Amino acid sequence: MPAPAPEPIAAPPPAAFVLGAIPGATPGGWIDAWRERMPQTELELRTIPMAMQRDELLEGGLDAAIVRLPFDSAGLHVIPLYDEITVVVVPAESHLTAVDELVIADLAGEVVIVPADDVLGLEVPGAAAASFTPPDDTEQAIATVAAGVGIVIVPMSLARLHRRKDAAYRPLRDGPISSVALAWPADRTTAEVEAFVGIVRGRTANSSRS
Repeated sequence: MPAPAPEPIAAPPPAAFVLGAIPGATPGGWIDAWRERMPQTELELRTIPMAMQRDELLEGGLDAAIVRLPFDSAGLHVIPLYDEITVVVVPAESHLTAVDELVIADLAGEVVIVPADDVLGLEVPGAAAASFTPPDDTEQAIATVAAGVGIVIVPMSLARLHRRKDAAYRPLRDGPISSVALAWPADRTTAEVEAFVGIVRGRTANSSRS
């Protein structure tokens, strides 16, 4: 009688799960759930520039990333997570703070600063053109606004990330919605990726994948 085949040895879990996140993303709750549920695998969080999110996913050693849509999703799996409202960041003493929310028409005549890392691409009819080189990033744009020059239009998470006492923001009621998603390379759907997907979808440790 032939000897029974030996039991296959399960591969050990990876030492780390590398999660990328665009500026403004707040995955803290999901990271806490991961550390409780997957203590054998460390979660490493890396901030990724919005303009590089696809390259970082495919070539930057990330297992998954929280990204901002739209972007080229060829070769990636993408799960929408949530939508962000758009806000207008203005100087703290601006007349635009007199109301609780704004509409695009309210911004006619204002100097709209568009940083190099702008994620909205919104054109404001009647806006005044800035007479200076656009700032390199949103943080610099908001610092310029705080100095009393112009306004900047961003998703709310970026206004919160770069919050300052000398600047304020108001929701832009008819502004575009900015969508945030979880993405990962389609050919690298590992057990760890599936575990993180389950966490962001709210599945408990004991729930099935159905």
